[in-house]
Amino acid sequence: MAVVIMDGKALGVKIRQGVKEKASILKSKGITPCLAVILVGEDPASLSYVKAKEKALTEAGMESRDLRLPESTTEEQLLSIIAELNNDEKIHGILVQSPVPKHINEEKINEAVTPLKDVDCFHPESVGNMVLGRKSFLSCTPHGVLMLLREYNIPIKGAHAVVVGRSNIVGKPLANLLIRREYNATVTLCHTGTKNLASHTLQADILIAAAGSPSFIKPEMVKEGAVVIDVGINRVNDPAEPKGYRLCGDVDPAVSQKASFFTPVPGGVGPMTIAMLLNNVIEAANAVNNRRF
Repeated sequence: MAVVIMDGKALGVKIRQGVKEKASILKSKGITPCLAVILVGEDPASLSYVKAKEKALTEAGMESRDLRLPESTTEEQLLSIIAELNNDEKIHGILVQSPVPKHINEEKINEAVTPLKDVDCFHPESVGNMVLGRKSFLSCTPHGVLMLLREYNIPIKGAHAVVVGRSNIVGKPLANLLIRREYNATVTLCHTGTKNLASHTLQADILIAAAGSPSFIKPEMVKEGAVVIDVGINRVNDPAEPKGYRLCGDVDPAVSQKASFFTPVPGGVGPMTIAMLLNNVIEAANAVNNRRF
């Protein structure tokens, strides 16, 4: 059986087109969905991510309020800026690019963003509502993974999903979403403290790798016919590449020879993350203006 490569780029384009249409409807009513993007410092990777998000916002007919702050920005100054954005009716979402400089408490920053504009779903209230199944924004990358599974008609109900990685951004929220009644998967969450990891991954109908370790999942750790979702995006030094590095996932590409469905890196989950962020901004604009599609 030939493996199906899951095209996150194509699905992302389709979702972003839908977002663009919704943004157009709002704009016809005098409302321009707007995301405030805050970047503190000049970390090259963060700068690249921010530019990609801003480009996507513009292409979707939304506004990006770009705030570039120097590395020397104090925690108090950043909190003050966030407070102003919280009270700005023209701002529907607030995103503080991670990581922030070490002298700033990232947890405190996440808690400062009002849940009404927390389109990254980092605020404890947002996370709590998501876990309890209440109305809330959904974490962008986990939501993107679920949309990919749905797009390819992959059965989730009753499936054994193994998530490798327990980050607050991917692993934990994804595990919690998968056990919701509408998905009804049986979930095993693995991490650095898991003994004999392969004994768990070999049982997975759906294997999701989000450990942040290059080519960590090997073919011998995956059962024949499994659905393999690679969330990892790692920079690996490669002198042969023009930039001196290449991107690779957490899954060895050779795993595709055993999988029934497989996400590439890049082009798999990555584009879905930005698409779901745009979707959250639209939801925020609707909620603030008491409108629903």
